[in-house]
Amino acid sequence: MTKPGSTDLKGLETGLIDGRDDVNDQTAYFGDTACDHLASILEADRPLRIFAVLDQQAYANSGAKDLLEQYFSGNTTTRFMDFEPNPKLDDVRKGIELYRQAEPELVVAVGGGTSIDMAKLIRALAGTVDPEAVIRGKSPIVASRSRFIAIPTTAGTGSEATQFAVVYIDGEKFSLDHASLRPAIAIVDPRLMNTLPAAVTAATGLDAFCQAIESIWAVGATDESVRYAQTAAALALAHLPQATNAPNSLSREAMSRASYLAGKAINISRTTASHALSYPLTSRYGIPHGIAVSLTLAPMLAYNAAVTDEDCVDVRGADHVQARIRLILDILGATSVLGGCARIQSLLAEIGCPTSLQEAGIASADELRDVIEAVNTQRLSNNPRKATSVSLFELLSPASIQNRPQKQTAAAL
Repeated sequence: MTKPGSTDLKGLETGLIDGRDDVNDQTAYFGDTACDHLASILEADRPLRIFAVLDQQAYANSGAKDLLEQYFSGNTTTRFMDFEPNPKLDDVRKGIELYRQAEPELVVAVGGGTSIDMAKLIRALAGTVDPEAVIRGKSPIVASRSRFIAIPTTAGTGSEATQFAVVYIDGEKFSLDHASLRPAIAIVDPRLMNTLPAAVTAATGLDAFCQAIESIWAVGATDESVRYAQTAAALALAHLPQATNAPNSLSREAMSRASYLAGKAINISRTTASHALSYPLTSRYGIPHGIAVSLTLAPMLAYNAAVTDEDCVDVRGADHVQARIRLILDILGATSVLGGCARIQSLLAEIGCPTSLQEAGIASADELRDVIEAVNTQRLSNNPRKATSVSLFELLSPASIQNRPQKQTAAAL
């Protein structure tokens, strides 16, 4: 395992060989020439019709338009750009209408998590009469026969590597999860991230980091997912400050790989309590997703480190969870849970993000209860230690935080 801070990207245990990854029915291309592979893909597939889901601002500002427009304009391409951040059902319906008219053989998504998820949703729902029924789990997904290429312009969501997508209906979040949603090809080109503002780099990078940490302790984790997550977490910890504060080609490439590998990890393990808590923080209080996840990561590390056989959800037992916590502490360069929590918070401070819910403006007990009551209980079931609304409130309340150093010291591993 490469130590945090290493710059040897090619030697990491990532499954990435010569800038290409062929695992689990997906091909991924990496590096500063990755976008050039679109030419050979189109030459091989020869699609008659392309459906491009484009984040209009990201497409123009990232340089993607300069690199990719020649391929779209040289083919029969329908462009869909009329959607808001965080996919909403009304926007998905608009995309479905265009998709059905276009009858594409190839779908290409360019942008951050919203555009990639939007493309997933449109493909998955275009073949059904009632998209909302599918989203609510009342009707099955009809898999699309169109090929799907994802080209991310941010380093964080990992959506280019996963088989699920987020969609909101009247402010309520739903997740669609099906193998057919996973892009057949991911083109991960760090050149498209060169113009990312520092705030976006920080928030999306934190999403990748948190995905990786959660994936290691997740009930659904496997040896394979942990390998991906270890490398993703180490890359993000070592390179996110540089990518945020003074980006260079190395830090951008490292974060693009961290994002992809974190996506591969959670595609197997799924996420846990910190992600479950993040969604109401974003939808109700406007905190960017990656930052919202990170605000509870240190408290959840302390909470999960105190797991016992009585409250362990993972059938492999508390000793197994404790071993996974020690692995996380090794990645963080910490010798205790208290030190691990401090390392996470120092990362947040280093990239200019709040280090607690209170710093982010969630200061009252009523606001905290509002967040906890909106939590996705399915993700809580993937957390290795049983979590309830009562235990989460106690963990995250200001009074608990003031007393936590003594508690964490007792839980040191």
